[in-house]
Amino acid sequence: MLFAIIVAIITFIVATAAVAAFFVLRARKAGTVAKPSHAGRDRVRSVDNVGVKSTLDEQVRARGGKHATPTTAPAETTTGRVSESLRSRFVALGVLAAAIFGSLTVKLWSMQVLASGEYKNEALQNKYTTVATPAPRGLIYDSDGVMLVGNRTALTVLADAEVADDHDVVQRLSAVLGIPYNVVRMRIQDQSSGAQSQRVVASDVRQRDVAFIAEHSDAFAGVTIQERAVRDYPYGALAAHVLGYTGAISDAELETMPENRKVELGDIVGKSGVESYYDNLLAGEHGQRRVIADSKGRVVEVESETPALRGSDVYLTIKAAAQYVADVELAELIAPGNVIGKGKGVGGAVVAMDVTDGSILVMSSYPTFTPETFNGGITQDVWDLYSTAESYYPLLNRTISGLYPAASTYKAFSSLAALKYNFANKDTKWVCEGTWDGFGSGDWQDCWFRSGHGELDLHGGIVNSCDVVFYEIGKAFYFAGKTQGGTISDTALQEEIAKFGFGKTTGVDLTGEEGGRVPTPEWKEAYWSDVPTEGFWRGGDMTNLIIGQGDVLTTPLQIAVAYGAVATGNIMKPHLFKEVRNGEGANAAAIKFESEVVDVPEVEEKYYKEVRDALAEVALGSPETMSAFADWGVDPTMVGSKTGTGEMAGKEDTAWYVCYYPKDNPKYVVSTCIEQGGGGSTVAGPVGAHVLGALLAAENGELTDIGRVAGSSGKSVEVSSSGGGRTD
Repeated sequence: MLFAIIVAIITFIVATAAVAAFFVLRARKAGTVAKPSHAGRDRVRSVDNVGVKSTLDEQVRARGGKHATPTTAPAETTTGRVSESLRSRFVALGVLAAAIFGSLTVKLWSMQVLASGEYKNEALQNKYTTVATPAPRGLIYDSDGVMLVGNRTALTVLADAEVADDHDVVQRLSAVLGIPYNVVRMRIQDQSSGAQSQRVVASDVRQRDVAFIAEHSDAFAGVTIQERAVRDYPYGALAAHVLGYTGAISDAELETMPENRKVELGDIVGKSGVESYYDNLLAGEHGQRRVIADSKGRVVEVESETPALRGSDVYLTIKAAAQYVADVELAELIAPGNVIGKGKGVGGAVVAMDVTDGSILVMSSYPTFTPETFNGGITQDVWDLYSTAESYYPLLNRTISGLYPAASTYKAFSSLAALKYNFANKDTKWVCEGTWDGFGSGDWQDCWFRSGHGELDLHGGIVNSCDVVFYEIGKAFYFAGKTQGGTISDTALQEEIAKFGFGKTTGVDLTGEEGGRVPTPEWKEAYWSDVPTEGFWRGGDMTNLIIGQGDVLTTPLQIAVAYGAVATGNIMKPHLFKEVRNGEGANAAAIKFESEVVDVPEVEEKYYKEVRDALAEVALGSPETMSAFADWGVDPTMVGSKTGTGEMAGKEDTAWYVCYYPKDNPKYVVSTCIEQGGGGSTVAGPVGAHVLGALLAAENGELTDIGRVAGSSGKSVEVSSSGGGRTD
């Protein structure tokens, strides 16, 4: 091709030079022509005297006028000049025409002879087109090999691009499939999967509709039926927020894909959960169809086809049987009859983790959704249902993205801080009368037990979750700060709490995790920058912080990880990934997760022991929780736990319960949160106890039943809000 272009350029230059040379020679010749002389004029007049008479002379004579000699124009010279000019122009046109046709001749010769092979290859490339075919995704299993996400074969109706212009075929497809005419035509015109790719008209088509199309193939020219793999969720909404859902890749997602990932418009990719986080493992390799296309880009013939390769299988740390119990517990508590507001709370979350390696065994969030709903895309009505306040946002994974006041679950970490700075020791005692105004400001703060707990030490303060005990500790931290004339950091309490991972993400292998908040004077000043008088850090901020109220925000997963550290001394990185296996039927793991200790908080063992001893007695003070442990045969004296009731203005309290087991050699931690559920010990405690019991039974092989979980209906009724009714 390059050679042909060079030849054409050279030919053009030569032709231009030839034309230019001609005009230069013509100009020179014209400059040498002599002007006419008087001798010439005399010769012309001599011709007049021998037979050429002037009409003017005759008229003059007839009138008797005076004879005058006429002046005759040099006619022969003028005619010669015109002839010479025309001859030059014709010659110039001839040369130019010769140059043009010469250029064309050279160009044709270069194309047909010199570059024929190159043009032939380009023609073949235009004739043959390679089209990618979708690959089945890898499967997802629980830790015991129970398939949580599979692939099923769905009958798919495909149409060639030109079918969009055939009114009759489109009309027939509309009638058979029950899809509006305009929708069918729009789907066929969609080029997101490539110009030569067949367009998906409908997925999961009924067998009888497929049979009708096949039997009347002449009436459905350009339409084919193909079996394709779509995502299958055998247990419905079980662990839906963990598994996530899939959908067709968008333009924005395509632009952010890593370079080593081959993705095309129209490909199915993970949109949330594990499907998204491990999309590179689950996605397979495209197959290829080499087709012959005509000048209009329409497929004429399929020359060859390479089958697609299925993606790798991912095994999770989830225990499906225990997960099922957690999902059902939340649904029955919050939405009896699948209507939120008829039970306790409007949302909830449960996280169970192996504290020895960070494996997440249960991760349940309610309200939930059925991932299969997203196969082939969802309607705007369904998306609106999942995105409204009335439905309480079923797509929100409350375990990692739900932010709540930590409430009394913070008291374990506040106690460790108090012990470190000696604001509490074995001899320190306080008196709780039910209300407190330690700053003498007139702004009284209440204990959840309005009658008062009487005299308590730190151990009693933890067991009874006495707010007054911790108000006193918070006051001590406030006045010991340098701003108040003390010797320690103004944020010493926050720094001790942050050691356990609060205020930052845990690093779990899911997208969308929130980091929560541990409020500080700097944070408050920045937050209230537009109202400076509200940005000043006061003593009340410290006493709110120390009991997990005020501006404190955390997630259920953060609480689980932090209490795992209280139980063992190590902060483990939580994870859902167990291993990946390549190829169908592979028994050996290609990749395995390795546990990671994120941090080891600098806390003296004797301080841990004091707090653990107190946590071991908390469960014994709640009849509801004790009964729930008994349902599963769990000894409550072997459980370390803490309750919490988080207050939020204008809403019902948030119920918390966190526990680890066994207390002397911890293996499991369970964190439970019921949004607007009420008291921690009466509402969240029983759920957490049941999940721990189910987890122990599943680990021992005594619990294997797994049922299908229903997605949220999106229905709700008004939830009454009493507020201020903390019970722990």
